[in-house]
Amino acid sequence: MTNCSRIAFSRRSRLAVAALLALCLIAATHAGEPQSVARQWNEALLEAISRDLARPVVHARNLHHSSAAMWDAWAAFDDVADPVLHRERHTAVDVAAAREEAISHAAYRLLRHRFATSPGNDPEDPDNPENTLNRFRSLMIELGYDPDFDDAAGTSPASLGVRIANSWILHGLADGSNEGNGYSNNFYVPVNAPLDLDLSGNPSMVDPNRWQPLQRDDGFVDQSGNQVGQAQNFLGAEWGAVIPFAMDAADLSIYPDDSGDWDHWVYHDPGPPPALGGAGDTQWKAAFAEVVEYSSQLDPADGAMLDISPASRGNNSLGTNDGSGYTVNPHTGEPYPAQIVLRGDYRRVISEYWADGPASETPPGHWFRIFNDLVNDHPLLVRRIGGTGPELSGLEWDVKAYVALGGAVHDAAVASWGIKGHHDAVRPISAIRHMAERGQSSDPDGPSYHPDGLPLQPGLIEVVTTETAAAHHAHLAGHIGEIAVRAWRGHGHDPETETAGVGWILAKDWWPYQNEGFVTPPFAGYVSGHSTFSRAAAEVLTGLTGDSYFPGGLGEICVSAGEFLDFEDGPSADLCLQWARYYDASDESGISRIFGGIHPSFDDLPGRIVGHEIGLDAWARAQRHFEGSISRIFRDEFSSP
Repeated sequence: MTNCSRIAFSRRSRLAVAALLALCLIAATHAGEPQSVARQWNEALLEAISRDLARPVVHARNLHHSSAAMWDAWAAFDDVADPVLHRERHTAVDVAAAREEAISHAAYRLLRHRFATSPGNDPEDPDNPENTLNRFRSLMIELGYDPDFDDAAGTSPASLGVRIANSWILHGLADGSNEGNGYSNNFYVPVNAPLDLDLSGNPSMVDPNRWQPLQRDDGFVDQSGNQVGQAQNFLGAEWGAVIPFAMDAADLSIYPDDSGDWDHWVYHDPGPPPALGGAGDTQWKAAFAEVVEYSSQLDPADGAMLDISPASRGNNSLGTNDGSGYTVNPHTGEPYPAQIVLRGDYRRVISEYWADGPASETPPGHWFRIFNDLVNDHPLLVRRIGGTGPELSGLEWDVKAYVALGGAVHDAAVASWGIKGHHDAVRPISAIRHMAERGQSSDPDGPSYHPDGLPLQPGLIEVVTTETAAAHHAHLAGHIGEIAVRAWRGHGHDPETETAGVGWILAKDWWPYQNEGFVTPPFAGYVSGHSTFSRAAAEVLTGLTGDSYFPGGLGEICVSAGEFLDFEDGPSADLCLQWARYYDASDESGISRIFGGIHPSFDDLPGRIVGHEIGLDAWARAQRHFEGSISRIFRDEFSSP
C-alpha cells in the first residue's frame, strides 16, 4: 500500500483496525517524508481516544486544546502568527528543531494530564507498554526528548512547551467543562424516567418530546467497549457553556432552564424541533416512521441494488438530500465508474463505519482520521493554504490544519450539545415504542386509533388483525390490535448466520441497528452531533485545501466481505464507500444515523446547517491566527459561567 486514499478495512476488533491504520500510516508518508511531530502526536491522541471512554464532546475539546497547544508552540518562533492562548516570542539557531521540541513537550504534558485516569491505563499493570500514558512516554523517548523534564522557568524550547501545556491545563480547569468533576452535569435532571430495555414498550414515558435515559440489567458498553453502568446519564447536557474557539456573542442565545436554577447557553440555535401533539406533529410522526422505513432496508437478502458511486450519489444542496451525483470527476475529466452493491450491505456498512470512527476515535476524531489518511497522505496533495501561495513544510501544514480542524470540531461540540441540552429532544427508540403503545394515528375509525400513535403505512407499519396476520405476520397472531412494523429484527435472530435480517416485529420491541449493549448514545438527539461535526470539518478541509473535492476527486474506504461489520455478519460482498467531495462524506455521516436508528431526519438536516456556519467561522478564525490579525486571544464580549 503506497497511500491511504483507498483503505481496506477488516473487522472483529477496534484495536485490529487501529493496528491496520498504523501500518498504513507507516507506508504512506507524503512524498516519502517522515511524519511531522505534530502528526505523530495527533496519531497518539487518536489512539488514546480509541482506548478511552467514548465521550465526543470531551475528545473534541482534547483535539482542539492539543492542536492549539502545538500551534502556540509553532507560533512562538514566528514573527507574524498569533497564538490561540499562550503568547511568547522566541528565536533559535535551529528554528525547526526548537519547534519540534516545544511542540512535543507541550503535547506530551497536556495529554498526560488529560488521560491520567483513562481506562486505557491498566491500574493493575501500570508498566504495561500498551497503556495510554506509557505510549505517550514512549513517543517522547523515540523523538529524543526527556519525558521527565518539568522545568517551566527555563528559556529552552522544552521549558516553553511545559509553560504552554500548563496554560492549557489551567484554561481547561476553568473553561466551563467541569473537568475537575469528571465533566459531570451540575444541574441537568431528565424529565422522563428510564426506558427499561428488558421490557417491551415504553410505559415510563412522561413527555414524549423530551430525552429519556435507557436502562438494562446487563448494563451498557460505550462504543469503545467500556462498561458504563446500568442506566444512562446525559453526557454534556451543559456543554454549551464551554468556551469556544471561533463562535462569539453574535452566535449565542441564553435561555433560563425550566427549573430556574441554571441557564442554557446555545450557539447557532436552529429553534425547536417538531413536537408530538404540538407544532410539527405530522412531521414528528413522519420522521420516526421514516426511521422504521430505513430500518427495513438493512437486509441484503432482499436483493435491492444501489449505485453508491459519486456518479449517482452526493452533490446535495446544504441541508438536503437532493443530490444525484456528478457527471464527471473534475480532476480527471472522466466519469465516475458505477459501483452497484446490495442496498442492505451499503446501509449496514455506513451505519457502522460512521458510528464512532473506524477505531472508536469518536466522530470528531474520525474527521482527523479522514484528514490524516485520505488527504494528508494522498500523493496528489499539494500543501498550499487555500490551494495557493508557497508550498509548506509538513510541520507547518499539519499545525495549521490541526488548529483549524480542532477548533471546528470543538465549536461543533459546544454548539450541538448546547442545542441538545436546551431542546432535550427524544431519541427514536423512545419515540417509536411510545407511539406503538398508543396505537395508530392514521385512521380515526379503524382499530387501535390514538392521536399520538404511529402513522400507518401498508407493508411497513400495520395494526395486527386477523387478516394481516394471515397475510404476512402469522407469528404475531397472538397480538391482535397491536402495532407491527417491518424492520431490522434486532439481536438474537438467526444465530446460524449471525444476521438478523428484516421482518415483522411488534413496534413496541423495535430496536436500532446498534450493538446490543450500546443501543443509543447517552444524550438527546436534536441536533445530530455527527451532522454538525462532519459539516464543520468538511468546511475546514475545503478552505484548507482550496478545493471541496478529495485529492484526485475521490475519497475511498474499502471493506471486505464478511469481515467489517460488528453488529452482525457482513457485508456479503466487498464494497467501497466513495465520496467526490468532503460535503458528500459529511452528508453520508449524517444520514447514516437514520439507518442506524439513532436520529430522525429533523436531527440530521439542521445539524448540517449549524456545522456549515461553524466550519466557515472556524476556518476564518484560523486564518487570522496564521496572518497575525487576532486582536484578542479569547473573546472579550462575555465569559463562560
